[in-house]
Amino acid sequence: MGRMTGDPAGLHRVLAPAGVLPQAAERLDTDPVLRDDEVRVRVERLNLDAASFRQLSDKHAGDGAAVRAEVLDIVRTRGKMHNPVTGSGGMLVGTVEEVGDASPLGLSVGDRVATLVSLTLTPLVLEDGLARWDGRSEQVPADGYAVLFGRSIAARLPEDLSPELALSVMDVCGAPALVERQVRQRVSTGPTGSSGGEVGVVVVGGAGKSGSLCLAAARRAGASRTVAVVPHRAEAELLEPGGIGAGLADAVVVCDARDPVALRDAVAAAGGPGDVTVVCVDVPGCEGGAILATADGGTVVFFSMATSFSAAALGAEGLAADVTMLVGNGYVPGHADLALDLVRTTPAVRALFDRRL
Repeated sequence: MGRMTGDPAGLHRVLAPAGVLPQAAERLDTDPVLRDDEVRVRVERLNLDAASFRQLSDKHAGDGAAVRAEVLDIVRTRGKMHNPVTGSGGMLVGTVEEVGDASPLGLSVGDRVATLVSLTLTPLVLEDGLARWDGRSEQVPADGYAVLFGRSIAARLPEDLSPELALSVMDVCGAPALVERQVRQRVSTGPTGSSGGEVGVVVVGGAGKSGSLCLAAARRAGASRTVAVVPHRAEAELLEPGGIGAGLADAVVVCDARDPVALRDAVAAAGGPGDVTVVCVDVPGCEGGAILATADGGTVVFFSMATSFSAAALGAEGLAADVTMLVGNGYVPGHADLALDLVRTTPAVRALFDRRL
């Protein structure tokens, strides 16, 4: 008897409410029996979204046991890791244990993979109580299983990088790919904004995972000047001469990105405004400053799941700001390979990732 046919978007896994996509669902079906186009993965490690982990850690005042208990409760009640406050989840690493006959993903049993789709839409069961996780880091050793749909995305883990490093890179691989695309387009189309044909890039959160990759991607794509914005002197020292991330940014400024006037002025003093401004931080309230730090005709890319997109849209309107605002959706063709290549070929990026791990 053949398998049941599945919907490529996973609609058959939605338990409530009816008629929504898996990402918007309140509960998903975690039945391990696969439809014909599904893949089941034995989970080895989760990587929680930075905004989600920060919210959980702040809520429980750094109490790792309480964070672990809440993550288990979310997954148990929702059938997925979908933080109800931030709306975000993360991704996972695991080994393929069964493949449906009609799966289009090109995976085989035994492949070690990283899922490149959010845990907010991935049916997930945790079977070990997260006993090996202390609740104090974004990376979560785990045992359980997850189900991928026909339209899911997964990448085989590279053999030359540790699973922990590969997971950390793939978690944010959409950011540098989209930044590279935006910068290349601006370089090829000639003069824009206030930079006289040169493309300036501002990365808010430049010392973080996605931020460091975005700085490297912007430089590779032809950016004439890169400015990194960080919240503390300790992070600035990582990117300044003598730091492990030196050379990624032409200028480094310390500023609270939630203060729009301070961010505007700091970026201007460092050679801004930016033709492309990228927001990678995991705290809310950075929308207005990012808009003010961007030149007329420029582009703001929001990669943080802490972003209020209504605040961004209404804020730009209220400031009469002629900027294009993009939601970084995490997927650009070839994004995983591009990010992994940046880590392999840019020692400063690799050093920043290794430091976090």
